[in-house]
Amino acid sequence: MKPITVAQAQAYDQYTIETIGIPSLVLMERAALKVFEAAETFQPQKTLVLAGGGNNGGDALAAARLLHCAGYAVDIFLLGNRAHLSADCKRQLAICEHYQIPQAAKATAAYDLFIDGIFGSGLDRAISGRYRTAIDQAADAKVPTLAIDIPSGINGDTGDIMGTALPAEMTVTLAYAKAGLLKASGPKYCGKLVIADIGIYAEKDAEKNDH
Repeated sequence: MKPITVAQAQAYDQYTIETIGIPSLVLMERAALKVFEAAETFQPQKTLVLAGGGNNGGDALAAARLLHCAGYAVDIFLLGNRAHLSADCKRQLAICEHYQIPQAAKATAAYDLFIDGIFGSGLDRAISGRYRTAIDQAADAKVPTLAIDIPSGINGDTGDIMGTALPAEMTVTLAYAKAGLLKASGPKYCGKLVIADIGIYAEKDAEKNDH
């Protein structure tokens, strides 16, 4: 399947939610289930889910809850500012807090799997501040990492590193491969690439899948 640009990915999301009518939370749950299934292949003893404040973070938090409910030991490291979370991310955090999933303040080698939901493919500026510190600490811990959609810090169009980036053993990219996964530093950082069908389609593809 031909890779797509970040702008195309955003347009396909919008088309699926607004025209087809699939709610964004439903897509998030479907993404989280694919991430959960991929995480199980690592057979983790203790997982740390790194969540940013956008919908990539919401996917990660939903995956954390699925792991928790399946009996896995999982902690959450929320990097997003609580006051500025996306609506869906905020809802997923509230659900995680209902389940009393423990929260951590740092990515360390005490874990044997990281799930990277810090930044999605829409990252358009160099990473700095506490995000950069957290990503560098996670990279230094040398813990196997499962990235959601794209490794945090990789540009979704060019594959360039945006200041810093978190290498992954596996990347579960949602709906379509993003162009940046196949260019420049993308292939090195994404590890094994899994394309997960979660029900997001371009208009032409939606018509093709309409039975």
